[in-house]
Amino acid sequence: MSFCPNKKRYSVTLSLKRYSVFIRRALLICPFVLLSAISSAQDFVSVAIPDSVWTRMQGKTYVENPHIKRSDLRYLRVLHWDYDNKTHHGELVCNRLIADKLIAIFRELYKAHYPIERIRLADDYDADDERQMSDNNTSCFCYRNVSDTKSLSYHARGLAIDINPRYNPYVRFRNGAQVVQPANGRPYADRSRQFRYKIKAGDLCHRLFLRYGFTWGGSWRTLKDYQHFEFRP
Repeated sequence: MSFCPNKKRYSVTLSLKRYSVFIRRALLICPFVLLSAISSAQDFVSVAIPDSVWTRMQGKTYVENPHIKRSDLRYLRVLHWDYDNKTHHGELVCNRLIADKLIAIFRELYKAHYPIERIRLADDYDADDERQMSDNNTSCFCYRNVSDTKSLSYHARGLAIDINPRYNPYVRFRNGAQVVQPANGRPYADRSRQFRYKIKAGDLCHRLFLRYGFTWGGSWRTLKDYQHFEFRP
């Protein structure tokens, strides 16, 4: 049997034309589905720390230390929903060990329209924890100690995240007096009340973080940190 190169080229050309027609028809039938998939891949991303972000972090959330390096961290971009019924863009820095977990969690929270007011780098607040909590900012990495101690926080390793912190404050008793951080979160230390942004056991946020191996500060016994989820490798 003789070989016919023209016939082979014709067959390949025909296949490409059929494929092109299929793609055009798919775009006409379900453009929003395809564009949504592309958008989702771009809107929930985890990358090595860009130079511009690394510069922002210097002397604020990041200081030279023996525990955590730039290569241990990841920069995340996510979408989140709020009570204004709008989509918002957020950014986080976290440990590379939990980057994929956080992307998965925030994707599910966004899909369910779980309200989060803002997600900005703590550097925008000069790494002042009281300031960012008062502004109800959700954040992750910040090289600092646990409040009122000399022990490194899980935030210092990028393994902890605080969600809607003003409405889910840190609460403890010291010398018989209640300590609440942030200060403007005091009305929300009473967890018997109902209010916006409240995290409670069994809600979507709580379930998702536990599913991905995090522990919740709201279930601690000696103190309560309702905003706080941490991952212990």
